[in-house]
Amino acid sequence: MDVKLDPSRDDLPLLANTGHILVKHYVLDLDVDFKSQIIEGSIVLFFEPGNRFKKQSSSIEETCQSESNEACKFRMPEPCHNPVTHTSTFSSKMGYDGFSVCGKGVKDTSGKDGNHDNWEQASGISSSKYCCDTGNHGSEDFLLVLDCCDLSVLKVEEVDVAAVPGIEKFARSPTLTVVSEELRNQIIRELVTLPADRWREQLDYYARCSQAPGCGELLFDTDTWSLQIRKTGTQAATDFPHAIRIRYRTKPQGRSVTWTSDQSGRPCVYTMGSPINNRALFPCQEPPVAMSTWQATVRAAASFVVLMSGENSAKPTQLHEGCSSWHYYVTMPMPASTFTIAVGSWAEMKPETCLSNDLATERSLSSSEADFRYVGVCGHMEYPCRFQNASATTQEIIPHRVFAPVCLKGACQETLLRLIPPCLSAAHSVLGTHPFSRLDVLIVPANFPSLGMARPNKEETGCVSDSGSSVIKHGLNPEKAFMQVHYLKGYFLLRFLAKRLGDDTYFSFLRKFVHTFHGQLILSQDFLQMLLENIPEEKRLELSVENIFRDWLESSGIPQPLQRERGAAAACGLARRVSAEVAKWIRVNRRPRKRKRRETEEVFEKLLPDQLVWLLECLLEQKTLKPRTLQSLERTYHLPEQDAEVRHRWCELVVKHRYTKAYKDVERFLQEDQAMGIYLYGELMVGEDARQQQLARRCFELTKEQMDRSSAEVVAEMLF
Repeated sequence: MDVKLDPSRDDLPLLANTGHILVKHYVLDLDVDFKSQIIEGSIVLFFEPGNRFKKQSSSIEETCQSESNEACKFRMPEPCHNPVTHTSTFSSKMGYDGFSVCGKGVKDTSGKDGNHDNWEQASGISSSKYCCDTGNHGSEDFLLVLDCCDLSVLKVEEVDVAAVPGIEKFARSPTLTVVSEELRNQIIRELVTLPADRWREQLDYYARCSQAPGCGELLFDTDTWSLQIRKTGTQAATDFPHAIRIRYRTKPQGRSVTWTSDQSGRPCVYTMGSPINNRALFPCQEPPVAMSTWQATVRAAASFVVLMSGENSAKPTQLHEGCSSWHYYVTMPMPASTFTIAVGSWAEMKPETCLSNDLATERSLSSSEADFRYVGVCGHMEYPCRFQNASATTQEIIPHRVFAPVCLKGACQETLLRLIPPCLSAAHSVLGTHPFSRLDVLIVPANFPSLGMARPNKEETGCVSDSGSSVIKHGLNPEKAFMQVHYLKGYFLLRFLAKRLGDDTYFSFLRKFVHTFHGQLILSQDFLQMLLENIPEEKRLELSVENIFRDWLESSGIPQPLQRERGAAAACGLARRVSAEVAKWIRVNRRPRKRKRRETEEVFEKLLPDQLVWLLECLLEQKTLKPRTLQSLERTYHLPEQDAEVRHRWCELVVKHRYTKAYKDVERFLQEDQAMGIYLYGELMVGEDARQQQLARRCFELTKEQMDRSSAEVVAEMLF
């Protein structure tokens, strides 16, 4: 079953058998240790069977298929005759298998694939090989497959939820009086289907169940891309334990988290939204169809701040000297890839005004806006939905917090804090109700991969098996993260539609679309189909889902509608001003060093950042720009102090014209804007200039250890 893929060209497998069984809720209990660069602890998964579950005879053929007859090998724990220790043993005050927490962890020494080397050492339980070949006994056992990579799994056990005080109210059947697998599964079925208005009670019982004692270890094995779990004698997903606990630790080289330093030089770690998403942070079901909720308790040294994509504004709880705990949760079911965590010495920015940062502005809706208030039953699975909450509907500015490295505190205080409220208000005015009740904003480290959270995926990820497994085409190709064409074409498509329909019609549709599809997975077809159904016939102008896909998504190059509009765009006032400035710079560049006395100095207009980008792109088309022209450009627009988009174009000019006096700007960009700097490495190398190539290699040596793995692979290909 172990699939060996070439990360430079092959696809990313999604092996979780979501067609048989679905995770409804995760409870994570983790310790973050910066010394060992390991996150360690446990995760409890609460299941309900999927709608296409089968006996394992067919599942084995899909998940264990191999050209050879080599059987899958599973961990067989010895029978446990002693009572299982209650999970209070695993509290923050204790270690895990002898490994202490809060800064005293140990580097993982297991092999690259699976946990074969550390199983006996870590758990103290002997193991034997368990064959899943269809010719052997036990071949009909149901096999749970989770997406998992770069993790050391230490132990998997069933959770005895029946031992939780007060849980008996979820045992609906009076005939189930003896604690059994059937009773435990019935309790979980009742718990995961509680109505949305009982979400607090549900989260409380999830937490209690996660702390319940184990009631039997389960057989498991890991390969490069998955964790496989079975219980002897359990043949169907409906009978498989509906609550299991997995004890594990991450690996320092795991591809779901990045251990690095922030802009102040202090250690931090964050989820990077890598091609493999969160499977190297916790075992999970990766396919987006596996929508689930979660809650997490994370412990770290008291000097660190823990931020997560939770719905609550968590505050630290001191456990003992030098160690704090943070707790987050979500009540909206979402794909596991949306789980994020960042731990570092972040400073929280506080507004200097007397207004509270928890400001939640409400106002009355106009008659036209009131028409878009969500009425009726939501189309998503049940959860505490803000669209059904009248006060949330009118909340323009949701509570928000801003965190940043200490060295950027002043800049954030001066600029960012002022921008967030009007941005939130604008989003509300266009799209309506904010889907979440709060927001945390973090200034991420320089090596954060800008496109890492937006990996391109087509609708068809490959052949989806009956078990739910599939692949993401080219998902492991590091170069794909830097191909922005699809994003640019998508952006211009939306611009094209807005112009074709008119802002009023288009924004009215956007609000209706958000209200209709909030909380659901959607496809491009859903968006376009609803758009065309909700606009007058006279505004469609022969638009259809088919021709939009053909012209914008399936064809290479610039779409014909966009080419026709380029001329019109050049005629707008802002564009004309840029064209005039370009002409001035060309005249300046053509002048001899010694000018005639009668010649007047050029007076340059002040330009907006977007105009500066366009100006520099136009000047990049010039074959030659003299050093004094480049120097004047730098001084006139203060280019090294502009935003990253402007500085990127400036660095391109510097590289193209070998303007050595500004090489320091290129070095700074490569180190401080690493994701965008990927393209500059290519420019530095293709010119075959020895000094530029030396600059590129020097910057790479300084940053490669902190650089995103995909970025480092792509740059290394360019340089060596």
